[in-house]
Amino acid sequence: MINPSAPGWIDKFFAEQQPLKLQEIAEPEVLYQRIRKTGFIYGHIVALDTPKAITTRNKTPEENSKIALLSTLYNVHSLVTKEYDPAKFIAAAVSFYKATNKESFNPLKKVLPDNTVTGELEKMIGERVQTNENLISRNFSHILTNALLFEDILAFQQYLIHGEVAGGYMKRLEETIISVVSLALNTKSEKSPYDDLLVKLFESSVRYTKFSKVNISNLEALELDYFRYKFEKFYIIDMAGLAMCSDGIIEEREEEFLLKLAQLMDIRASFVEESIMQTDAFISKYKKEIPYFNYSNPVKHFYDHTTQYVMMLITRNKKRLQKELANNGELMMLLTHSTHRSLDSKEKKKVKKQLLEFCKTVPSLTIFLLPGGSLLLPLLIKFIPKMLPTTFNENLEE
Repeated sequence: MINPSAPGWIDKFFAEQQPLKLQEIAEPEVLYQRIRKTGFIYGHIVALDTPKAITTRNKTPEENSKIALLSTLYNVHSLVTKEYDPAKFIAAAVSFYKATNKESFNPLKKVLPDNTVTGELEKMIGERVQTNENLISRNFSHILTNALLFEDILAFQQYLIHGEVAGGYMKRLEETIISVVSLALNTKSEKSPYDDLLVKLFESSVRYTKFSKVNISNLEALELDYFRYKFEKFYIIDMAGLAMCSDGIIEEREEEFLLKLAQLMDIRASFVEESIMQTDAFISKYKKEIPYFNYSNPVKHFYDHTTQYVMMLITRNKKRLQKELANNGELMMLLTHSTHRSLDSKEKKKVKKQLLEFCKTVPSLTIFLLPGGSLLLPLLIKFIPKMLPTTFNENLEE
């Protein structure tokens, strides 16, 4: 099983996907439709588009986003270059991210260079899937991952075709998406409770633009002919459709807006109908799972998310944990007794002592034994996979 939170996951991804030539892609629209079905377009991953199936279960939203971003970047690289060599793709992806993030140069990277190109790409993807909120705010937010990751796909396509990403492309793309979404929301005759949550979704993902800075009054002012590729046009239409479908109702004036948007970008009307149908179907099916449609108390959300993460960590390492426990007969006996009676003070001390020994094998779990350890967990939970010994790294398994 791939663990995208531990080093080496990209190498394992390509090792498991042998043979490396992925599904033949004849048309951009075919690939786009496949990507849309995974939820990657909507910022909520429900499946992964890989030749050999990878389950989304027992993975965090961040981990699923990492795999989805890697897989989609690779598919686009194959579509444009007709190359299927992972080494060439990884080199191109690293060069692309370096070219688009020159402004965020970190001198420490010169002092502490990464050992491998693959390691560099893992770090870059890890940074991109994060929202623009700080770590503490993110822990209490429903918006756990960057919902606009498909912007990277569009920019990567530009890079592969032209050898560079035009100056200001990323900023203009983002401004256009936010402007189109804003105009789409204004088209509604009545605001829904989800509109503000949708705005928060985008606000947490943008790098250059805020809704408050949008001053576009109509579609014509956007100069949409700047975008020449189908992927760009499809995505802009889908983002407008997502804004309109959030309440489950598409009014006549909203459909007219989408048709006009498609006409300005020379996209057939049938694509709009398909976009509305698929977006509505996706939201209807997964609405209860999509974080930005299910607001609750931030503290409750934080504890729920933390609990799920810890449970996932234990589930992943179940066999190893069982093996360690099996080698500690006294601890196993006491834990068994605790399921049907209360342990006395002497037994509790023994359990704590044995658990401390046990945690030498799994250092990250020691935190549960510390006073107030559960309060410290939110700050360390992000780094738990890195704290595990190498025997707990699924990516190193044969």
